[in-house]
This record gives sequence, C-alpha cells and structure tokens, in this order.
Amino acid sequence: MSARNNQANKQAARERLKAERERQAKKDRTKRQLIVAGSVVAVLAIAGGVGYAVIQANKPKAWEAAKEASVTKPAHTTGTDGTTVVIGKAGAKKTLELYEDPRCPSCAGFEQANGEQIKKDVDAGKYKIQYVGATFIDNMAGGEGSKNATSALGAALNVSPEAFLTYKGALYSQANHPEETVDKFADDNYLIKVADQIPALKGNKKFQDAVKAGTYDAWALKMSAKFDSSGVKATPSLKMDGKAVVKEGTDSAPVAPGDFKTALDKALKG
Repeated sequence: MSARNNQANKQAARERLKAERERQAKKDRTKRQLIVAGSVVAVLAIAGGVGYAVIQANKPKAWEAAKEASVTKPAHTTGTDGTTVVIGKAGAKKTLELYEDPRCPSCAGFEQANGEQIKKDVDAGKYKIQYVGATFIDNMAGGEGSKNATSALGAALNVSPEAFLTYKGALYSQANHPEETVDKFADDNYLIKVADQIPALKGNKKFQDAVKAGTYDAWALKMSAKFDSSGVKATPSLKMDGKAVVKEGTDSAPVAPGDFKTALDKALKG
C-alpha cells in the first residue's frame, strides 16, 4: 500500500468518526430536549390537575349552594318561603300538625299504620293536616336523603296536594322505605322510581325535571329550618291547637292505629 493511499484511508476514517460523533451529539441533544419538554408538560399537567382539584374543592356543593339560592315555592303553599303546607277542605275546623323526617323509621311505621286513615279523614273534612318536614337524620346518620326526599316532596306538592300525600305515603311504605342508615333517598333516580307508582307522577316530566334539577332544594332547607325552630325534638310528632297529640300516658306520638284513634278523638274534642 502506498503512503498516499494509507494517508487517504486515515483521513476517511477520521471523517467517518467525526460524522458519527456529530450524529451522536445531535441524538443526545434531541433526547435532552424531549426530556425537558416532557418534564415541562408533566409539571404543567400536575399544576393544571392541582388547579382543577382546587377549583373543584372550592366549588360549592349542591346543598351548600342551595343555602344561598333563591327559594322556588311549590304550588299549594303559603307563608314565608312557602313553608306553610296545609292540606284539606277549607271548612275543616281543626288542623293536625304532622312533623316528619323522610328517613325516619318511626315515621315510616306511623305512616304505614295510619297514613291511609289520615287521608280518609282529610278527604272527609274531619280535619286538615299541616306538614312540617325535618332533615336532621342527614346530620345524625350522614348523607342527604332527608333533604333530597323533602325536595322531591316539594315537586310532588307542586303537582297537587293529593300527589304530595300519596307520594309521601309511598316513600314511607314498607316496600320503598330504606333502613335509617342507608341513604337511598339521596338518589334522584330512586325517588323518581317510587313516584312512578303514583298515577299523577308516573312519567311526569315536569316532576322528574324538578327532582333532577333540585328545583325545590332551597325550599327543603327552609322547611327544615322551620322544623328546627319549632321546638319539636323528635319525629314523628303531632300537634293540634298547639298541644301535643300523644299516646295516653306517654310523651310519644301514637303509632298503633288504636292509640292514634284514641289520641286524635281526644284532640278533636279539645
């Protein structure tokens, strides 16, 4: 091999090595740029995620928002914020005040035992009923079913007093009323499912939309506040002419049909 060829080969090898080094350096620069870019994206994503989480955490929940919302009064109500709910014939001289919490198991027992009789008495003009809804079980047992069911009762009342009474009875029925610790009434779909058992509410889009939209959520909170300020300590509680209607010899509401009839007859004569 000539010296010239040997020199040329060495020069070519150096050129190839230089080119390889440049390609490797370019590859390394590209890799570093991708890593930096990926890190920036990750940081931004984390920051964005944290920001979204903060926004969501600070966003008022439905019932917190309802505290500040304007009250939509159901039809067939009177009084401040529509919290006076009196159902019955205008000529009825007596009014039975009925204090109930939708999740209350004792209320369910009372309604199952006496609800139909109360409805018959009201239809006959024997007395009116004034309903006051409580939601304290949501605080005691956790959840929002008492508030949500009260709101749905407002939607039923907006349809008619009869729909309200029938729906209330359906919610308290043995077939539909959950255990006190089970927050089933927090589910709008379940409340609508129960309502479909009632002709006036079955497939009633206006009622269903009101339940899903929480149209009467603020009203339910006002109704609950009315109960809280009433001085009544338990549900169910009954009053007539401002006096408690109780089982004879006790301070408790009369749940058994015989006890209810005895206590009510006495109250109606008083």
